[in-house]
Amino acid sequence: MRTLVLLFLVSFFWGGAQGELDFEKANSLYNEGDYAAAIQAYENILNSGLHSAELYYNLANCYYKQNNVGHSIYYYEKALVLAPKDNSILNNLSFAQKMTVDKIEPIPEAGFLSFINAAAKLFVLDAWAGICVCLMLIFVGFFTAYYLSYSTRKKRLNFVFGSLTLLGFVVALSLTFHKEHLSNTEKYAIVFSQEIDVKLEPNLKSESVFRLHEGAKIRLLESFQETWSKIKLSDGKTGWMSNSAFRAL
Repeated sequence: MRTLVLLFLVSFFWGGAQGELDFEKANSLYNEGDYAAAIQAYENILNSGLHSAELYYNLANCYYKQNNVGHSIYYYEKALVLAPKDNSILNNLSFAQKMTVDKIEPIPEAGFLSFINAAAKLFVLDAWAGICVCLMLIFVGFFTAYYLSYSTRKKRLNFVFGSLTLLGFVVALSLTFHKEHLSNTEKYAIVFSQEIDVKLEPNLKSESVFRLHEGAKIRLLESFQETWSKIKLSDGKTGWMSNSAFRAL
């Protein structure tokens, strides 16, 4: 049993150390301007099971340097999922999006819904869960202090701060559930085909309703026979697209 535990620990730390060395090597290739080799090195790290916002970001930068719109936007979006407030990712994604052919004007959301969605997207799901745990522990601390205090003033202060903390916990918990709902219902993808006709129905002979180009971001609504997906744009347009034309985020 001890041997198995030791082997696991050695493989765990060796894998982490090896991944860090591979990442540094890939960064060196990027700094030298060998973007094709850097891409291969970064993708080898991804294939080994290691993922991080920095890894996706650097890989996106490589593709951006090669003017590969679809791949660069795809990996910037992947990085943004893990680090939604990172300004470098947001700025570079904005630059990459300017290279796309399609200029899609999103329909503005209703005021309150827009606020709730924006608040939920401030942090990743694990971060929201951590905030909830921290707020609950703080509330328990205030509640315990209130229960043990003999001074009326201290009881009042602990009650007020405990109530505010509990309110914060309820808000954070609500946003956590909303974030989980968004993660489960909002599935997005990036178009990888240079040009693709979006169909009225899920078959090649159907009428084309509009055309998209590489780098366009689409929302996946439903699938048909695992070969077609109904998609929606941020401007409200919908249609059917072959699954071979995009890569899901």
